[in-house]
Amino acid sequence: MSEAASAMPLDILIVGAGFAGLYMLHKARRQGLNARVIEAAPSVGGTWYHNRYPGARVDIQSMEYSYGFDEALQQDWHWSERYASQPELLRYANHVADRFALRDGIQLCTRIAAAHFDEEHKCWQVRAATGEAWSARFLVMASGPLSSPNRPDFDGLQDFSGPVMHTADWPHEPVDFSGQRVAVVGTGSSAVQAIPLIAQQARELIVFQRTAAYAAPAHNGPLDADFEATIKRDYAGFRARNRRMHGGFSAALPPNPVSALAVSDEERKSAFESRWRIGGFALLGAFNDLLLNERSNALAAQFVRNKIAAIVEDPATARLLQPTHTLGCKRLCVDSGYYATFNRPNVRLVDISTQPIERFTPTGLKTGAREFDFDALVLATGFDAMTGTLMRLDLRGRGGLTIQHKWHAGPLNYLGLGIAGFPNLFNIAGPGSTSAFTNIIVAIEQHVDWIAECIAHLDAQGLATIEPSEAAETTWTEHVNAAARRTVFLSCNSWYLGANIPGKPRMFMPLASGFPQYAQRCAEVARKGYEGFVLA
Repeated sequence: MSEAASAMPLDILIVGAGFAGLYMLHKARRQGLNARVIEAAPSVGGTWYHNRYPGARVDIQSMEYSYGFDEALQQDWHWSERYASQPELLRYANHVADRFALRDGIQLCTRIAAAHFDEEHKCWQVRAATGEAWSARFLVMASGPLSSPNRPDFDGLQDFSGPVMHTADWPHEPVDFSGQRVAVVGTGSSAVQAIPLIAQQARELIVFQRTAAYAAPAHNGPLDADFEATIKRDYAGFRARNRRMHGGFSAALPPNPVSALAVSDEERKSAFESRWRIGGFALLGAFNDLLLNERSNALAAQFVRNKIAAIVEDPATARLLQPTHTLGCKRLCVDSGYYATFNRPNVRLVDISTQPIERFTPTGLKTGAREFDFDALVLATGFDAMTGTLMRLDLRGRGGLTIQHKWHAGPLNYLGLGIAGFPNLFNIAGPGSTSAFTNIIVAIEQHVDWIAECIAHLDAQGLATIEPSEAAETTWTEHVNAAARRTVFLSCNSWYLGANIPGKPRMFMPLASGFPQYAQRCAEVARKGYEGFVLA
């Protein structure tokens, strides 16, 4: 591109107006930097703008899944539920945009088409699909790890005559399934949340399952006033304690510091039962080795299978709903009545692991076993996670190096923040960081703070560019792989590996070593003059 002369000069161009983009804009302005956010959607909110399917809600408790950078904000805001729903999370994002007067720095309904690094001027030349262009010293990708819906290329899908909805790109007008026959393809987190509510409306619901999901009960409800008051008396301390936890949350319920193999059967069952009654991700902390030791994991997995068998009345359906893979190698779902929904007379479960979908028809779909007719289709097929958004962009670094070429074998990076060959480019909560295993807002705040301090350092030293060395990138990728090998995460195919996308390189993308260790490493790199980066 050659728009340098006419492009609007910026210090930072930020792609995405979700929680990462909003905080990055606020932080940049606090440092006196000229920043602008470009967002494809007509609203702020990112994930919580698009994912508005029935039952959509966060799986981290609301008091933790929120910004901690401003004491007045966290004291003033009141969450209505233990786990906030999509509408409330979207209201929160809009409140933040208004409270910190960010809207004049956000350009909505604008999709970035290309971003090329201009080596002569040491800046990024960025162009929108409309042709509008900007020049920026730094480019920050705040597009999120789960922002590109996975739309499988089903044969004949275009022939289906009814409405087709994707959970990650849900219609904005109300959807009423009353009296309809509805099909849901997929049983991951979004399906687990949506299916109970769709079943309450639909005349008939057919769920097509390839891989059964582990789900723990949310036990959601109105936020307890005493609990809220206790946290708000020392919110700063609460945040600090959470940041010392492996996942950046649940300091109030730390993992049991013993192995599942070191206790009696009775003690083990009691611990599992206690965590099940608490709900959410608490189950994974029942013992300290559930995600590290296959034998310990198998005991927890069997506990969940027993719960499913006790909830689901039909033995054949219960068997299909009982996962056989390792607990936690795919993200644990947090549900509200998912398994019990299959006791409803209007709900059917179809196993497509052995008889996969062959093609869609004008009235439904055909598997290897039979044909199914329905009126509406819901695709709960997840995301092209962590790399999808960047890989769909015309993103070019030094010498015209494309991100598609750079990442053809997997997402090479350093600290999850920078990519060799792409100077002054920062990626928030992407591959190589702990974002997938961390309270995402904790991960976002840590990344944004680090990026802002890095830019301040460059400006103070009169430096123009920063990018990782290839050696640092190689070492970091080996570190990410080594951390995964110490866990159970490699024991099954998951979006952590890119296994849900045909043709995507199989590479374990998130860092599994824990947030505190990762944050300490990032801080150490900065203290050592940005060790592993090339500054010019």
